[in-house]
Amino acid sequence: MQSYCNEGAPMHVMALSEATTEVVDLVGGKAAGLGELIRRGERVPEGFCVTAEAHRFGVLPEAEIIAAYERLGAGPVAVRSSATAEDLPDASFAGQQDTVLNVTGGAEVIAAIGRCWDSLHTHRATAYRDAHQIDSREVWMAVVVQRMVTPTVAGVLFTANPVTGRRDEMAVDAAPGLGTTVVDGATTVDHYVLDGVDRDDTGCLTSAHLAELRVTGERLQAHFGCPQDVEWAIDAHGALWLLQSRPITSLFPAPPATDKPLPRVYLEFGHVQGMLQPVTPMGMATLRAQITAMLAALGVRVEIVDIGGRLYGDLTDLARDRSSRRRLVKLLAVDFGPRAQAVMRHVLADPRFAPVSGGTGRGAGQGAASLRTAWRAVVGILRALARPDTARTRMFRAVEQLRVRSAAPAGLRTSADRLRFVRERDADDSSDAIMWPIVAGMLAAALPTALLKGIAGPDEIHAVLAGMPHNVTIEMDLALWRLAQGAGDHRQLLLDTPPDELAARHLRGTLPDIGMTAFLDEYGHRGVAEVDLGVPRWAEDPTPVFAALANYLRVTDPRQDPDRRFRSAAVAAETALEDLVARARRRRPVRGRVAGFLLRRARSLAGLREAGKFAGLYPLRETRRQLLLIGDDLRGTGLLDQSDDIMFLTLDEVHSVVHQGVDLRGVVAARRAVHRRELRRRSVPVALLSDGTDVETVLPPTAAGEGTLVGVGASAGRVTGPARVVHDPATAHLEPGDVLVAATTDPGWTPLFLTAAALVTDTGAIMAHGPTVAREYGIPAVICVPDATRTITTGQLVTVDGGAGTVTLG
Repeated sequence: MQSYCNEGAPMHVMALSEATTEVVDLVGGKAAGLGELIRRGERVPEGFCVTAEAHRFGVLPEAEIIAAYERLGAGPVAVRSSATAEDLPDASFAGQQDTVLNVTGGAEVIAAIGRCWDSLHTHRATAYRDAHQIDSREVWMAVVVQRMVTPTVAGVLFTANPVTGRRDEMAVDAAPGLGTTVVDGATTVDHYVLDGVDRDDTGCLTSAHLAELRVTGERLQAHFGCPQDVEWAIDAHGALWLLQSRPITSLFPAPPATDKPLPRVYLEFGHVQGMLQPVTPMGMATLRAQITAMLAALGVRVEIVDIGGRLYGDLTDLARDRSSRRRLVKLLAVDFGPRAQAVMRHVLADPRFAPVSGGTGRGAGQGAASLRTAWRAVVGILRALARPDTARTRMFRAVEQLRVRSAAPAGLRTSADRLRFVRERDADDSSDAIMWPIVAGMLAAALPTALLKGIAGPDEIHAVLAGMPHNVTIEMDLALWRLAQGAGDHRQLLLDTPPDELAARHLRGTLPDIGMTAFLDEYGHRGVAEVDLGVPRWAEDPTPVFAALANYLRVTDPRQDPDRRFRSAAVAAETALEDLVARARRRRPVRGRVAGFLLRRARSLAGLREAGKFAGLYPLRETRRQLLLIGDDLRGTGLLDQSDDIMFLTLDEVHSVVHQGVDLRGVVAARRAVHRRELRRRSVPVALLSDGTDVETVLPPTAAGEGTLVGVGASAGRVTGPARVVHDPATAHLEPGDVLVAATTDPGWTPLFLTAAALVTDTGAIMAHGPTVAREYGIPAVICVPDATRTITTGQLVTVDGGAGTVTLG
């Protein structure tokens, strides 16, 4: 079958075998995929494609369609949508547009094509495109018409397990009759997992069918280069027909291949810093080096791996080392949290991660490094515990010195000068003065839980840690609150104007001075996902700050005044401390005395936790500024399209552009596309195995009552209020009393806490940024609630119990 149009005229109908990815804008994703299968020699029902050009012109070429239909034999056909934004690597559009089966007769085929056209603009299809940031004005509908296969059994083959992510397993759903019953979920299906083990004939598929499907899946995946979602049908003669093959869009990217024979385990590190969004390539390179160096200083060797733009640590060697595996789960408690602990317990119980003789957790020379670090740690921690006020003063002096030293020297004129400065920055020599008081505070806050076991529960200890002083993030949030209180005549302007417009006016200098300039002078080096070098700081884009400011201006109940709430939390914490220590000393005098000492030191030192990150952002800000100036120069010479393209390169690549004129704009465009795709991902696995398995998916489910979500209590209290699910704090509208529901939070989110009644997160750790700040404001918090942001809807009434660790819906 050939193309059915005059030479030079718009192409309205073409043979399905001629549809290729090169003309996907003409034939759509489904037709292009089917055409590729045909050219590969796969068994695909013959057909033709009514191209997107016909839809663009709005006129059905009825004569051409009828002629093509008659060439097929004029029997029953399947009429299937093939939009130009369909079956894409990151958007399958599964079930979003129409398919009409068993269509017979020319008039009926024309009507079915029109129905496919109309389905492009249904509410569900439009909402799907909006969710994937696809402009509906740039999408057109091609339509595939194929001979109808009458199957005895049909279904779907996934060449990787779509539930667990495991790449060496395939999954098949099948049912007698048409495959639409499987795709639509309209009938009970037989489910098979193909893992290389021979099976007896069961259900509607024989062992021979399953073997053929596995071989077919291996062939298709090898050809297309990624896991495939394949629709298939088997006819009365036993022939296997392929009806579609497209990428599985829901899979999280697999870890990079290694030459190591045993499986490996990777733990997600980004949520420690309150971020699950992908890191830019420049940010990834910086963070990998920083985290590796920090762990090495502690005597731990962990390779940091980029998986899906997220930071994962390869913990395999630690898991297989006889010494380190005994304390690995406990070490994860402070920063990584209960979900990470649960998956690591599962991994350590897996025979494939049994300890190996000789141990692998330490490299040559690491033992000596660990001893040196241990001695410095002991000295630094004991000094901080003995004289907390002196340690705090020394620490803030070191932070200020780091701020001053971070500025670039005068005389940087060229891109080469700036790049040299970025690559050769002096190492920070004040880390001990900053690090050990923070560690001392964290230990002082964590150890009393074990000392007071049987005397006080975690929620009582959390109450003692509320209203903590000396926290730079709390001070920042309260400074913004005071700014809001002084808005005066500008209150309505700040409430009625969109935050992005206010930000633009501020940057242009056309906004009345409300104190924002002074605030940004102090805190403008911060932002959401601030540890990523590629992310704008608030000084560059203060939209989130103006959004938080508007939320503060909606607070009219004096009882919701954040200053008052923080003071009340601090007073209540001091009272709880005295009561708890008195009770503990009566029951266990020695333990009670030690716990009391530690809790008092925690109130003096634990608030410093945020200061280390706050200080580290100063050199990061200057590095970003210098890189953007290089980006400006490269944009001026045509080697970059825009200045911040530089954040999608590594320093070595920037060197090749600056010194050799290498054009990497294609690399930047490809990485930006991947980054945009990953920004839409709402769920990030806590841990992955090297075969792609999301470890949490194979854990036994947590029992919970109907309508109750179970997590981990991180801040005591019980509140009922409407939920507000927030994915981006820059656009968050929080009314006083709303329950903030987020995937995770970092300090850039905390201005929202001042008006929130409670906090619920998908992930986190009890001592992480979000729960720490929640405790200090005295609001309940429940963390590690699986899929909270997808299960809870905005406006839904929820009850958050920070003591029980539950969220009750309705």
